[in-house]
Amino acid sequence: MTKNRILITMSAGLSMLTLSACDGGSGGIFGGEKVEVKETAYPEKVLWGDTHLHTANSPDAFGWGVRLDAEAALRFASGEEVTSTMGIKAQLARPLDFLVISDHSDGLGFTKMIAEAPRFLLPSEQLKRWHDMFNAGPEESTKAMNEMIDLAGDPEASAEVADADEANKQGAEIWNDHIKVVDDYNAPGKFTAFNGFEYTSMPGGSNLHRVVMFRDAADRVSKIVPFPSASGETPQDLWKYMDTYEKSTGGRVLAIPHNSNVSNGLMFELTGASGGPMTEEEATLRARMEPIVETTQIKGDSEAHPFLSANDEFAGFGIAGWDDENLSAKSKTTPEMQAGNYVREALKRGLEIESKTGINPYKLGQIGSTDSHTALATGDEDNFFGKHTFNEPTADGRDRVNKRMNLGSRGNRFNWHYLAGGYAAVWATANTREAIFDAMARREVYATTGPRMSVRFFGGFDFTADDFSKDWVKAGYDRGVPMGGDLQGDDKSAPRFIVSALKDPDGANLDRVQVIKGWIDSNGKTQEKVFDIAWSDAETRKLENGKVPAVGNTVDLATAEYSNSIGATELQTVWTDPEFDSAIKAFYYVRVLEIPTPRWVVFDALRYKTALSDDVTKIAQERAYTSPIWYNPKA
Repeated sequence: MTKNRILITMSAGLSMLTLSACDGGSGGIFGGEKVEVKETAYPEKVLWGDTHLHTANSPDAFGWGVRLDAEAALRFASGEEVTSTMGIKAQLARPLDFLVISDHSDGLGFTKMIAEAPRFLLPSEQLKRWHDMFNAGPEESTKAMNEMIDLAGDPEASAEVADADEANKQGAEIWNDHIKVVDDYNAPGKFTAFNGFEYTSMPGGSNLHRVVMFRDAADRVSKIVPFPSASGETPQDLWKYMDTYEKSTGGRVLAIPHNSNVSNGLMFELTGASGGPMTEEEATLRARMEPIVETTQIKGDSEAHPFLSANDEFAGFGIAGWDDENLSAKSKTTPEMQAGNYVREALKRGLEIESKTGINPYKLGQIGSTDSHTALATGDEDNFFGKHTFNEPTADGRDRVNKRMNLGSRGNRFNWHYLAGGYAAVWATANTREAIFDAMARREVYATTGPRMSVRFFGGFDFTADDFSKDWVKAGYDRGVPMGGDLQGDDKSAPRFIVSALKDPDGANLDRVQVIKGWIDSNGKTQEKVFDIAWSDAETRKLENGKVPAVGNTVDLATAEYSNSIGATELQTVWTDPEFDSAIKAFYYVRVLEIPTPRWVVFDALRYKTALSDDVTKIAQERAYTSPIWYNPKA
């Protein structure tokens, strides 16, 4: 693969504020070394992380074979080499800046406890049988896990094999042990480890999952235990738990919805808990508890769908296998459900609800993450370690692209349909829990499907192209608002957006930068439009009917290589909406597209001499999605 290393430094000459490194922990792999953390006056460096990673404490991850714990996950994310469950050496070429381990709160550590318990002490024959299967290797372990999933829908059968009080007690012990490890690996200024868990409500098999992420260390987080869906099946139940935590401890917490694409319309509903219109109170609570959304990850991309965005030729990234059924594959997704499944539609619905309640419940910043259940936060196509252990790479080159595991209906998309993952990009003033969490709370974040391109997006009223010859980042903060912000109209002029995208130094060149606009028209209907605003080879690629022609394709499937002979290393512009109406609320977000590159399946085919069938998606244009800027008319 052709990789042009481009070292780009953006110096803003920022004043520095000194913080004490008192945010928990003895430093983990950093040896407990205390450093002075320099917080900038405003964000000057993007930080990269994964907010959605599972270890052996997640019952499904362990059941499906993973044996790596939180310490291994933190070491790997920090840049150390570890050995995967399947015995392969694994290491990130570029360490992450932060990590949230988000093991499932439902049954936290349950399957691991069954496997590790003395067999003669297990109280039922079913548990003894599963104990044997969990210890017989990945294939048998997977079969046991699937039996447990099927049993979970039968309360009477579940009661025969589980003591709820004992499970809750042991879950609390596992949680306290876990947060001690997380705090130990938190090294302010070097690597940030967050406490968190995943809330896993799934009514009728439809996904309502959230990652719950804490700003706090063990002194506060140890006062609670992760909230399971068994204690409350609705998001409203979770938000009440979060609200209680903040009021009782003085801490901070937020929730990150994910995989709305397999929610069968439940994730972004127009209605409230009662089934009637969403109330102002409900909208306010949701907006406070869920400022960001995980738009892209291993189980498909949730930005936009061609059914909803017919005029967007780039809608539908990574939807193959994920857009026609809910998460459990027990229920088909009908056309009328799709609007509640995708983030762009949620942003439009937020405007609609705001017009009625005064509050926008879907004022969502966008991030990506992996949702890997291997304890390995890999998001690169050439270093993909799979979703679960059963599709990790192996020394003997197991065919994980085409092989279908013994998973019943759940196995139909558990192969090439997986994406290599996603990452969360955060514009924070320091690499600390406080700074990263606060950036997420104000939505100064963006999502990528894996590559680490650097994207800036500001809205104001007097930006010009001349700003790029000066300290334009400082100008963005001084004279406008960054991604995630609100831009208040003045009835005098249209907003001007300053946009910059720099390629991943180790990745592909850029094809184009687009702005996606959403609004409500004079008839009360939500609308959207995609604008190409900057693109490579602009001298030869001219707009045709408002769209830029395709950039081309240099991918060689036989060698898993591409060439950066097309595309651009950097795209910058100042853009004004040519259809702007000062009286209409609107949102604008940026989408950045790379040139076509090979997917992980092509690297597998080359390494393991695997033949790829015609239906396998082999080439993709990786991308980034920024948080929106919301324009508000003058009151």
